[in-house]
Amino acid sequence: MKGLAFLFFATALIYAMVGFGGGSTYTALLVLWGVPFAILPLISLSCNIVVVTGGVWRFRAAQALPAKKLVWLLAGSVPAAWIGGQLPIGEFAFVLVLAVVLAIASGLMLVRPVSTVESETPWRRGTSMGVGAGLGAVAGVVGIGGGIILAPLLHLTGWDTPRRISGACSLFILVNSVSGLAGQIVKRGGGLAVADLLPYWPVLAAALIGGQIGSWIGSERLPSRPVRILTALVVLAASLRLFASALSGIS
Repeated sequence: MKGLAFLFFATALIYAMVGFGGGSTYTALLVLWGVPFAILPLISLSCNIVVVTGGVWRFRAAQALPAKKLVWLLAGSVPAAWIGGQLPIGEFAFVLVLAVVLAIASGLMLVRPVSTVESETPWRRGTSMGVGAGLGAVAGVVGIGGGIILAPLLHLTGWDTPRRISGACSLFILVNSVSGLAGQIVKRGGGLAVADLLPYWPVLAAALIGGQIGSWIGSERLPSRPVRILTALVVLAASLRLFASALSGIS
């Protein structure tokens, strides 16, 4: 457990620097660590929540939290995350979906341009709700917040300035993680879900500490590009390892 807690600390530290929660990598680490896959989303979503809560607070204090622009994205994602969290899914499908999500996320993180001005043509309501619903569903099923995929899309379309996009993604991840976790708890049963989480309190504590340190470092204007590239490469490596596991029958 000490080794896993250290990896969670490092993941939270790196992801918080760029405004993410790290749920996708937590889940990948848990899969590779041999943790029963039925409880993976419970752990990953809980870690997401403790990491991005600090980021949301910091972005709000800095007036870099465009909550009003997120309304329709959240309107689509929150119910989808709730439903996704309750959907039954087999281990092979779970690992395969997670591997695909990580591969897409790493690719987008490597190629995304950085927007410098707010878009003159904000996303339409239908587009926002559709993208939100898709990301919310994936978030609930595999235990991520969805921000790691949303952020590159927002940058590619010039949705807002880089700092406000980071703030938006932090709030998006927080809300979807709460909704997805609620769905997972309903699926597992309240008492059973708490019992499942208790043995993993060291990784939750590690994520909390790493996330707050990373959020603080990120707020000190650490250059985000090298951190983003390093994160993308780590995510890609985890994706390839998960593909290998899926192809070998989750051995």
